[in-house]
Amino acid sequence: MKISIAIAVFISTSYLASAQTLGKIVSKGKELTTTSSSGKSSLTNDEVVSGLREALTTGAKTAASSASVVDGFYKNQNIFIPWPAQAASMKDRLVKLGMQKQVTEFEESMNRAAEEAAKSAFDIFAGAVKGMSVTDGFAILNGGDTAATHYLREKTTPALTEKFTPIIKTAMEKVRVTEYWNPLVTAYNKIPGVTKQNPDLEAYVTAKAINGLMLLISEQEAKIRKDPAAQVTALLQKVFGKG
Repeated sequence: MKISIAIAVFISTSYLASAQTLGKIVSKGKELTTTSSSGKSSLTNDEVVSGLREALTTGAKTAASSASVVDGFYKNQNIFIPWPAQAASMKDRLVKLGMQKQVTEFEESMNRAAEEAAKSAFDIFAGAVKGMSVTDGFAILNGGDTAATHYLREKTTPALTEKFTPIIKTAMEKVRVTEYWNPLVTAYNKIPGVTKQNPDLEAYVTAKAINGLMLLISEQEAKIRKDPAAQVTALLQKVFGKG
């Protein structure tokens, strides 16, 4: 069994907590390449992919859970959904007109909508992980620090967009995004000489919500690839345990 397979399963623990060094990964990989002569069972491709699935499932669940709580988006500056960039001049003018409070309330409402939508993300991620092939697994392991995130983005963005759009629409109604937005855009569009503004808020919040989830996953992946996790499942204990 190649060292890369052993390393692959070890890195697959990337979404579980607690650390070991990359040097230990390589060391453990060398141990596992000699298991057949020492009487231990060698790892199979199925075990490699199963290990990846366990880790990615846990990581996706963690990201979705983190983003879907109150302030999951709103108070996380890495994924906070700001005022639409294409309407930046509108924001500046409104703030100068003394409407900072309304601007802030509008931004909060968009983030609340994203938090609501994130509650439905895990099932889609889980489906993508379940469909992972051996080829997919090793492409992830041989890829860069965010190869798993790239896999999930590629496999889930269309489904997430389709599922998120009506949820975002409902969530925006629930948290009254348009109630905060309409007075702002109306006030701005009455200013002489300005370019009229009315961005597609549903599409904007949907895209930002998906990007935020992917960022949470990529941050974990990049970090844990350098600082791998403890073996907290039976499969991972089998691969990396002392016995």
